[in-house]
Amino acid sequence: MTSIHLITQPTPVLLNGLCQLLIDSVNSGASVGFVAPLSHDKALHYWQGVFAALGTDLVLWVAQNDAQVLGSVQLSLCQKENGQHRAEVQKLFVYSSARGGGIASKLMQTLEAYSIQVNRSLLVLDTEAGSNAEKLYRRLQYQRVGEIPNYAKSSGGTLRATAYYYKLLAKHQA
Repeated sequence: MTSIHLITQPTPVLLNGLCQLLIDSVNSGASVGFVAPLSHDKALHYWQGVFAALGTDLVLWVAQNDAQVLGSVQLSLCQKENGQHRAEVQKLFVYSSARGGGIASKLMQTLEAYSIQVNRSLLVLDTEAGSNAEKLYRRLQYQRVGEIPNYAKSSGGTLRATAYYYKLLAKHQA
C-alpha cells in the first residue's frame, strides 16, 4: 500500500531512495533540471540542498511502499508580502516502474490539501511542453496559460519548450 509522508528530516535510507528516484526520473527522460546520465553525487548534492531548505519556504512529500521511495513532490511557498496566497509546485517525480498507478495524483492531492490548510489559493507550475506530465496536470484541472520555446534542455540535451499552468484551489474559487 502506497502512503504519502510529509518529510522534515532525512534518514540515510530515505536520502538514498530519493537519489535513486531522481536518477531514475532523469535517466528515463524527465526534464527536471538535469541532463542524463545523472550521477549519484549530483543527485545527492541536489537532495542535500532540498533538505537544507525544508522548514523555510519549501515543503516535501514522499510516496512510499513500505520503505521503498516511489515518488515525491515539493511545494515552494511564496514569502513575498503580496504573494502569500500562492505557491509553486516543483519537482513531481514518480519512479518509472511505478508510473500509471495513481501515485502522482495522490501526491498532488496531498499537496493541494496542505496548500488550502496554509491559506494558499493559487498554485503555479511549469513542465516540459508535450510531456506526459502535461496530461496529468490537465487531468487534475490545472489551466494552461502558455509556453516559452527553447526554455530548458531535456534530459537528453535537446532544447524544449516549457508550459505554464495554474490552479485556483476549490476553497478559494469565485
